[in-house]
Amino acid sequence: MTGALSRRIFWIIALVTAFAAGSALAQPKEMPRLFDARERIAKPDLTGLARLRFLTTVDFPPFNFIDQSGKLSGFHVDLAREICRELEIEAKCQIQAVTYAELMPALEEGQGEAIAAGIAVTPELRRRFGFSRPFMQLPARFAVNTKASGAVARPGDLVGKAVGVVSGTTHEAMLKAFFPSLEAKPFPDRNALLSALRAGTIAAAFSDAMQLSFWTSSSAAAGCCAMVEGAYFSQRFLGEGLTIMNRKSEPTLTQAIDHALLALSRSGRLEEIYLRYFPNGIY
Repeated sequence: MTGALSRRIFWIIALVTAFAAGSALAQPKEMPRLFDARERIAKPDLTGLARLRFLTTVDFPPFNFIDQSGKLSGFHVDLAREICRELEIEAKCQIQAVTYAELMPALEEGQGEAIAAGIAVTPELRRRFGFSRPFMQLPARFAVNTKASGAVARPGDLVGKAVGVVSGTTHEAMLKAFFPSLEAKPFPDRNALLSALRAGTIAAAFSDAMQLSFWTSSSAAAGCCAMVEGAYFSQRFLGEGLTIMNRKSEPTLTQAIDHALLALSRSGRLEEIYLRYFPNGIY
């Protein structure tokens, strides 16, 4: 079994478990709105647009995955459909799944008009492609072993206790920069980190909020652990956030997508999609 396939299976199982448990958990915090409600982004004329094909993958749940009925599903898939609905071009819209390695070549070769697959924005990519405004950020958070850590209401309660982090990652650098008084204990990979947290050999873990949220709600955690209040954002360490990528030569399409994202944020429909796929919340 390949690493990508095993990760996909793990997160689909965690996602299903989280959906099942969602009704018994506290109401999650709202998704931060990245658009100013007073802002206006004009809707451009799209009558000359022949079609809008969104390219995505199938191995990044809950954003893109094949569901139990064999259909392409996920946050990005539903978002693409809502963008098309908002722009009133549903008849021109398509969503196609390719491998991650094929995404950018397919866009450059005209096999699609936009990518919705969580590609991290970098200065080099900005020179090659166009990007929408960010519509979602993935913060870092702490998860604690409730027996090993004692009462933890804030990061300060972890002083003097081992906090696990995956070695060599942006989360390790962020932990040391944001919380220099905490004892960072590095682990070679995420599996080793989560195993140590479940066993109680560390009091807490600092990592991606989405993955920690699904893991703490899954059977793999065996009820050991809980998320600590507080979500931490940093463009320096975690990037700009999730965007829609398109060709740099098509700024009108970029503006149209931004217009749709603003409308979805203002109407609350973006929040509805978020809660559909993140029932326990990540913030």
